Amino acid sequence: MIYYANPTVGTTQFMDDGTLGCIDTPHQGNLLSPAWDVIADNGCFSDRWDADRWWRWLQRHPPVRFAVCPDVVDLDGDETHDPTVDLWNEWAPRIRQAGHVPAFVLHQGATLDTIPDAEVLFIGGSTEWKLSAAVWDIVTAVHHDRWVHMGRVNSWRRLETAAAMGCRSVDGTFLTFGPDVNLPRLLGWLKRWEANPMLWGHHPLKRS
Repeated sequence: MIYYANPTVGTTQFMDDGTLGCIDTPHQGNLLSPAWDVIADNGCFSDRWDADRWWRWLQRHPPVRFAVCPDVVDLDGDETHDPTVDLWNEWAPRIRQAGHVPAFVLHQGATLDTIPDAEVLFIGGSTEWKLSAAVWDIVTAVHHDRWVHMGRVNSWRRLETAAAMGCRSVDGTFLTFGPDVNLPRLLGWLKRWEANPMLWGHHPLKRS
């Protein structure tokens, strides 16, 4: 399990040694090490999102494990799968042309039959949706062949749930607030899971 965090004081040494990954966004502005395992979020969760700015940023961005394709965000439970598919059809080919692997965001209304043939699936949306039977059905059916990532993982219980589904990676803001206290806790979670690696194994996107 890889935990992608925002670079903060005290965390970068763990990104240097590969213990943690780094999640980058258009608004973040951090200097990234070429040695880090990085994913590029799209920043659509912010009301400041601007497609042109995001696209210019991504085109200049050094190689990443995957880049999150623009999506339609609604945490109130409304179905946003269809408009997210529309954005995927518009942007995924361009992301590939820019040299990145695009990730499709799973939102309310997605089913196994309606998701695109994406190399990476990113579980987004509300907490209720992330933990729903629909998401479990999708992820357990595809996780052997696709990289699955869950967003907003800020507790051991959520990390455990993501891993049980078959997710290979997660991200969260757990270290953004109180890193002195929360970093040891997060490292403890990762060691706890590593001691029982029932879902670990070879995957096409897994780095050696």
